[in-house]
Amino acid sequence: MRLLHTSDWHLGRSFHGVGMLEAQRSFVDQLVAFVRDQKVDVVLIAGDVYDRALPGVDVVGLLDDALVRLTDAGATVVLTSGNHDSAIRLGFASRLLERGGVHLRTRLDDLATPLLLPLSDDDAGPQLAIYGIPWLEPRLVAGALGVDTASHFEVTRAATSLVRADLAARAAGRTVHSVVLAHTFASGGISSDSERDLSIGGVGAVPLDLFDGFSYVALGHLHGRQELSPAVRYSGSPLAYSFSEARHRKGGWLVDITADGVDSVTEVHWEAPRELAVLRGTLEELLADDGLAWAEAAYCQVTLTDAQRPAQAMDRLRARFPDTLVLGFDPEGAKDAPKTSYSSRLASAVDDLSVCCGFLEHVRGRSADEAEAAVLAEALEAVRLEGVSR
Repeated sequence: MRLLHTSDWHLGRSFHGVGMLEAQRSFVDQLVAFVRDQKVDVVLIAGDVYDRALPGVDVVGLLDDALVRLTDAGATVVLTSGNHDSAIRLGFASRLLERGGVHLRTRLDDLATPLLLPLSDDDAGPQLAIYGIPWLEPRLVAGALGVDTASHFEVTRAATSLVRADLAARAAGRTVHSVVLAHTFASGGISSDSERDLSIGGVGAVPLDLFDGFSYVALGHLHGRQELSPAVRYSGSPLAYSFSEARHRKGGWLVDITADGVDSVTEVHWEAPRELAVLRGTLEELLADDGLAWAEAAYCQVTLTDAQRPAQAMDRLRARFPDTLVLGFDPEGAKDAPKTSYSSRLASAVDDLSVCCGFLEHVRGRSADEAEAAVLAEALEAVRLEGVSR
């Protein structure tokens, strides 16, 4: 049995204001081709299928197209809901979709209802049981799961206990290997900027040992592909959704399971439609560096280190790097400079010209040059003379 572990498609998401639907269509094309070429039996999607609880019509259409093409390619699809999805909306028509090979696990009632697949030709032989644990919001599900403390740990422990109980009952008279999908923040995972609403300082993370004993655990929520243990892994998102993911190599995990259990887990790679460039330096350095030719076709995040903020910095950058999406300033030596508030500097201004020049420096990050100071002085003098004439 060949399974492909994916998660965090985030269909409908934008990247710093740039729509990503075409890039997501490109990913679906790669995914379908891989499933067909590698004869994948089951595609797992561990939550955050959509980026919003109310996805747009074109976004819903993309998921519909993906599911039809994957099942046409011969794969069964099992998916859970994540914190970005509406579990109710994503789970609509789940019983009907099962007839077409799409198994949705978005409800608490389905925690202990696995998809059962044979691992041999013998009707009494080994089976594969695939369970799905959707995103569990502690405040909303604690009561239904019978736990007193509304925490990620307690609700996840309750959910995995239900899975274990069902698995134990099924394994009483035969060999049953288990795969669990879970959309959660497991301790040991490395987060990146685009996972929104993660708890701070580890609060909200669940310990890895909650997943002990399962043959394979397909996690979703974190966007970097990573191995927490041989049996517990994050596939990561198929596309980069923040510049903190610039060094990620996007993909998933191909899991081969035989009658004896997990046989192998290998990396799968998705080609990115656009590279990400994280650039740092002075404006003139970046514009003159021949080694940055590759970044001219990339989405760029630029941090300028000029001592004073250059005029028309974004326009000049985009003349070479058209898709500069984020521009920041970190002047060299700024960390060593004394920190004074704008109000303090304003209080120390000796005249109106100092006030104007100080404001200019505050809002744009560089002081007025001689020509600008002269224009400001002329304007102030004109205002003074107009007041005198009145």
